[in-house]
Amino acid sequence: MSTRTRSRRDLKLRRRLVVASFLLAAGALVGRAVELQLHESEFLQGHGDARYLRTDQIHANRGMVLDRNGEPLAISTPTQSAWIKPADFITERERWGELAETLNVSVAQLETLVMPRLERKFVYLRRHLTPDEGAAIRELDLEGVGLQQEYRRFYPEGEVAGHVLGFTNVDDRGQEGIELAFEEQLRGQPGLRRVIKDRLGRVVEDVERLHPIRPGQDIVLSIDERVQYVAYRALKNAVHAERARAGSMVIVDPHSGEIIALVNQPSFNPNNRADRKVSHYRNRAVTDLFEPGSTIKPFTVAIALESGRYAPDTAIETTPGYFKVGRNTVRDVRNFGTLDVAGVIEKSSNVGASKIALSLEPETLWRGLRSFGFGSLTDVVLPGETYGRLNDYANWSDIEHATLSFGYGMSVTAVQLARAYTVLANDGWLQPLSIVRRDEPVARERVLSAETARNVRRMLERVVVQGTAQQAAVPGYTVAGKTGTVHKSVDAGYAEHRYLSLFAGMIPAREPRLVAITVIDEPDGGEHFGGRVAAPIFASVMREATRILNIPPDALGEPAAPTVWLAGALPSTSSEEAAP
Repeated sequence: MSTRTRSRRDLKLRRRLVVASFLLAAGALVGRAVELQLHESEFLQGHGDARYLRTDQIHANRGMVLDRNGEPLAISTPTQSAWIKPADFITERERWGELAETLNVSVAQLETLVMPRLERKFVYLRRHLTPDEGAAIRELDLEGVGLQQEYRRFYPEGEVAGHVLGFTNVDDRGQEGIELAFEEQLRGQPGLRRVIKDRLGRVVEDVERLHPIRPGQDIVLSIDERVQYVAYRALKNAVHAERARAGSMVIVDPHSGEIIALVNQPSFNPNNRADRKVSHYRNRAVTDLFEPGSTIKPFTVAIALESGRYAPDTAIETTPGYFKVGRNTVRDVRNFGTLDVAGVIEKSSNVGASKIALSLEPETLWRGLRSFGFGSLTDVVLPGETYGRLNDYANWSDIEHATLSFGYGMSVTAVQLARAYTVLANDGWLQPLSIVRRDEPVARERVLSAETARNVRRMLERVVVQGTAQQAAVPGYTVAGKTGTVHKSVDAGYAEHRYLSLFAGMIPAREPRLVAITVIDEPDGGEHFGGRVAAPIFASVMREATRILNIPPDALGEPAAPTVWLAGALPSTSSEEAAP
């Protein structure tokens, strides 16, 4: 056989071997593919899905908080948050400077965030980006960097309603105020969906919905944002002008128990997380206790009138301007001589109030004060509300019995004092306060006869016309109110030059539509009397509130009329009319 023939035969053999090898390899691959499809498809599909199929939570939009007229006070707006997968992100290390510049941080800060977390699959880079930041990060298109939609709470009124609303944290959960009190209703229930994501975590297909979204419930408050703003502005200006430590104001509709405005100073802007101070977001109107001073005298007198032992014109001897109670002395600012019961309120006589109180059984006075809501919560449902203090009568000494009549030896909050004054304004009915709008009447309790409530209002009207609260007058309206000037208590007793200036008032006096309490803590502007510091704030706010709420004037061009006391009818013995 020739050499050429052998070469051709060897070439054919090699070709057949190569073709056979390819056929065997192809057969093996086909066989393996068939085996995988028939016997291991579920296993492989599961692993594939595990890499790309995800169960995502769908954020439930938080409910809005609205004022009584439907104006938004708190809303959730969509935003984006940036996250990283550290193991992938580190491959872009040479471009970290671009990302650091976008976020206004240093590369060293990025390293501090990333390097200790290389084993993690998900790390937040920054929550709640601005739209410009989100667009810039998307344009960088860095490996291992992703964006996800979230929601951020926005408060259109800023610090005007900060204490009422509170705020949410970065995860949109309530931390203070209404946001905390109504967390369950506002939060809603997130949904679940199954999606397919690419290697960068982006959703490429929405596979199915596993659980429907239940959006948060809207909450409609009793607050009127217009009156809220007026009260906030007046209180802030007054605290600044008086160089005061703090202040509070509460305005209530006495017929419904709804809080129309609630403001405190200092305040805070709930939109600015970086500038929050714990001392500033304390809601002083519901958390801070103080001795109410002379603002309690109308209730002492009301209890005395209800006892049947006193009438508005009953004479009380206050000469010589002081009164010994055991080893202690109760004093007036001067000798008022002989006053009637109405004069005790008008002149704010401590001596007169003490003599009236001491003539009543301790239990009678205690039960009367309790019936006005002192020492109990108002049901306003704002976080941090405190009970106040009203000691049991069994433990009173004579001087405690006396000083309670003019507001020392007990403590209240501004909202408690406001609720008590609604009893006088509402012809003797007590009802819980509410920060939520009421569309239906609620259960209430009669604790005072209508005649007594109206007589006390007439006394308080005299206080504004010719007594200590003349600066609370509002042109065109009758106003009833009571001033209070209280020495602040300290560890060693009472501070000589530290005061609370108080005013409690209602307008119009004869058919009250609004009750307001004003508290100024430690004024240092040269004045400290409630009639000169707190009463003008009431007048300033009510001039605008009456216009905003269309409350008609009741005293246009009306000369000062003589006071006519309601006589006769003491409360009946029925459960509805029973005296405290």
